[in-house]
Order: sequence, then structure tokens, then C-alpha cells
Amino acid sequence: MPVANPLTCQSYMTTAAAPAADAGFDNVPKDDKRITRGWTFYDWANSVYPLVITSSIFPIYWGSVTKEISPQTDVVNFLGYQVPGSSLLTYAISAAFLLIALVSPFLTALADFSGRKKLFMQIFCYLGAVSCAALYWFDKTTLVVSTFVFIAATVGFSGSIVFYNSYLPIISSEEKYDSLSARGFSMGYIGSVLLLVICLVLIMGHQTFGLEKGEATRIGFLLTGIWWAGFAQIPFATLPKDPGRGLGVLGTEGLGTATNNQDPKDPGRGLGVLGTEGLGTATNNQDPKTLSSQDPDRGWLLNGFRELGKVWDQLKHLPNLKRFLLAYFTYNMGVQTVMYVATIFGDKELKLDSTALITTILLLQLVGILGAYLFAKLSERIGNTRALSWSVVIWCGICVAGYFVQAGWSFYALAAVIGLTMGAIQSLSRSTYSKIIPENTPNTAAFFSFFDVTEKLSIVIGTFSFGYIAQLTGSMRNSILALIVYFILGLIFLLTLRGRKLREHTAGPEAVAPPLATPNVGLPAAVE
Repeated sequence: MPVANPLTCQSYMTTAAAPAADAGFDNVPKDDKRITRGWTFYDWANSVYPLVITSSIFPIYWGSVTKEISPQTDVVNFLGYQVPGSSLLTYAISAAFLLIALVSPFLTALADFSGRKKLFMQIFCYLGAVSCAALYWFDKTTLVVSTFVFIAATVGFSGSIVFYNSYLPIISSEEKYDSLSARGFSMGYIGSVLLLVICLVLIMGHQTFGLEKGEATRIGFLLTGIWWAGFAQIPFATLPKDPGRGLGVLGTEGLGTATNNQDPKDPGRGLGVLGTEGLGTATNNQDPKTLSSQDPDRGWLLNGFRELGKVWDQLKHLPNLKRFLLAYFTYNMGVQTVMYVATIFGDKELKLDSTALITTILLLQLVGILGAYLFAKLSERIGNTRALSWSVVIWCGICVAGYFVQAGWSFYALAAVIGLTMGAIQSLSRSTYSKIIPENTPNTAAFFSFFDVTEKLSIVIGTFSFGYIAQLTGSMRNSILALIVYFILGLIFLLTLRGRKLREHTAGPEAVAPPLATPNVGLPAAVE
């Protein structure tokens, strides 16, 4: 289930020729039913991962494997370290999100440079799907290898989300961000629930199918990978085609036609038409040394980090965006951590039956659909930040209740409240960010990459602190209670936005540049 994606304002439209969307995507029709419906199907496809793998069946199976390895203490040997099984799972989640936070700027730069947004979304999708399927071989003899496979699946899931989310402002008009985002989450809930039901039937009726319970569970992991990769073909077929690396400028197959005084045998990279953003207008017999120093290919691999740096520099001119990112960074630590550890908390701390746990999570998903729509409607009446603030207040109560919760009715009541708010806060966060970043950006990837890195780092801190506190104190209840600090900080930052118009009309002295070597770069720009 995804979480959070536009750049320069009106006064900075002179820096790029096609500022309405990502360069190369500026002609994509807004609110096209075929495209938006296809976009929501990626939620349908990939949401089976957070439900089956991170929230329900896999954590329970993980607990059974670690218990089989160490029945008395639940402490396992991992690469020479003695670690509680439950903490090892949270550390693996932290490692996965730290890895994707470090590499996503490189990947964003590569996607921007090559004009292959969909391609990179596909690569991460298939990495995650294949890794999920490979968990079929997870047992006590393959704990170490399977931990790394789980990390790869998490990287695949989170890596594909940054490219998926960045399509939202490209395919939708702003007034429909909330509703389309909520539709996506709801599709994710419905699709993932259907697969979870199939897995439950397989596990609970394993004898009927002539299977051991463990084997039936692992078949569920295999089905998750197949479902994810299979249904992802719908968005891959309907989302706008990748514009490629400046084909409109460079000509056929990215090589172009030699113009002016270029050597036909070496058409180069179309430098003759790259004339904006400090690249000059390299035409005719321009000095080759000058061309070399201005070649946009130079250092493109680090361009993702440079773009993140530019976004960082813009924050001092966009105080509302800065406040929202601080709020999101802090409250998301708590939200994502609860979602990742809720099942293993019920298994290890409350000693709940696995069937009861999975059934509860199944019902929780259905409640989540209702919650996403209710809070979308609430945001229409009272505004995004107020709706988010109320959601965070509820999460504070969840942390307190989680410390005292026991098996029985109190657990089910708490699960219902979590279900009501978890989809709501994710959906609203994604659509609020789309509303608050500067309008008419030429490169949504820069801002959404920054948002994605913020999200991933918050998950790293949240899950690691949860596992460390549990390992230090011997109780996950203490970890749950400690999460309230993150929610309180997030609420404070959100309250600073109350009464403010979210989108500001200035982006500072410099706008984030569009991606390198994209179509139309260097063509005459409109002057405001």
C-alpha cells in the first residue's frame, strides 16, 4: 500500500519549456478513465505484499520458524549474532528501507536521464514479486538466506512505489487527487483481501489439499508473487509510455540525425538543442571544450542527489512544505512501524492463535476501505491538515491502548480502530503532498523522490527503535508505548499548518531543474 509526488511555480515557468508535468509526459490527458483505472490496479497488484508478507501470514510463519529453531528463548543465530527472532524481523525491515533510501536517488536520476519511469517501476515490481515467490523455500535451514530474500522483496515493493506515486499528478487533476488516491488504496485493500482469503482457505484446509500446514503457507508466498506480477500487467499496459531519452530531440532510437556541422558517423547526444538551464545553445561550430564542460551527461549518476539537494534548498522558501515533511517524517515512524509489527506483537506478546490473527487482519482490511473514504470526505469538509491531525490524535490513543491491550475483545476493538485510520492516514498523506508541492513542476520525480526518501528513513528509525527497545527491555509493549513520541511530534508540526493555504506561490530564487536530455529542452520557453 503506497504512501506518497509537481515543481516550479508560475514565476519560474521560464526555466523549462514543458512545465506542466514530467518532461515527456506533458501531453498526457488528465483524468482519463482508462489511465486512472489502470493506475489503481497497481495498488490491487502490489498490496498483496504488505498484507500477506508484512502484515499477516509471513510474520506468523517467521515466528513459527524462529520458535522451531529456539523453542525456549526465541533467540536465533544470524551471521554470528544472537538476536531475538522478533527483533531480527524488524531489523530486516529497517535494513531494506535504509538500502532503498540510499539507492533511490541514483535510480531516480537514471530514470529521469533515460526517460524510463515505467521501466524502473517494472524492474522493482519483478524484483519484489520474484522474491516473494522465492520465500516458498523458507524454513529453519534457510533462515539467513530467506532473511535477505525478504529484504529484496521489501526493496522491490518500496522501490516501485516511488515511480508509481509520481504518476498521480501526471494523470490526475488536482481536485481529484484525494479521491483517486483513496480509490487506489481501496483497490489495494480489495485485491489483497481476496488473495488473503485464498491463502486462508489453503492453510486452514491444508489436509483437504494433501499438504502440510507449513507447505500450504509457503504456497501462499508463491501465490503472492504470481498475483503481484500478473495484475501489474494492467497498469503497465495502460500507463503512459516512457518518452525515452529525448527521442523527440535526438531522433530515431536515441541516436538522432546529425544536424548542422555534426559528423554523421558520430551524431553525439544532440547538444545542439539543449540550450536551457545553463547548458547554452551549442550550435554549429561551438568550441568542443565548451561542449564538454556543458555536456549534461557529465555526472548524471549523482544527479538524483543533486536534485534532492535542490529540493532541500527550496524548503527554506516553502515553509508549509517543510512543516508537512517534518510532520510526515515523525508520525510516519509510528504508523509504518505499527503496521509492520502488529501481527508479530499479537503472536509473541499476546499469544494469539494464528487463525484468529489472520482473520482479524482480514477484517481490518475491510474496515480500512471504509476509513480511507471517510477521511477523504472529512478532508473535503475540514481540510487535509485538520483531517490528518485528527487521524494522528487517534494514533496516539492506539499507542496507549496497545500498551495495556490483552487477548480478547480489547484486541479486536484496537484492531478495528487501527484499520479505520491506517488507510486514511496513508491516502491523505499522499494526496496532501501532491497538493502542497509547487504547481506546474517540470519534474515530479525530484519532489517525489525526496518524499520517498523521507518516508523510507522514517521507517528505518521507527522499526529499528521498536526492535531495539524490545530487545533492551524484553517487552514489545514498551516499544509500542514509545511510539507515541513520534505521533506527538507529528501532531505538533501538523498544527503549525492549520489555517494556512497549503500551496505557496514562491519557490525561491532557483527552481529544481527538469531532467537532463528530455524532449523539448532548449525550445523557446514562455515568458511570464
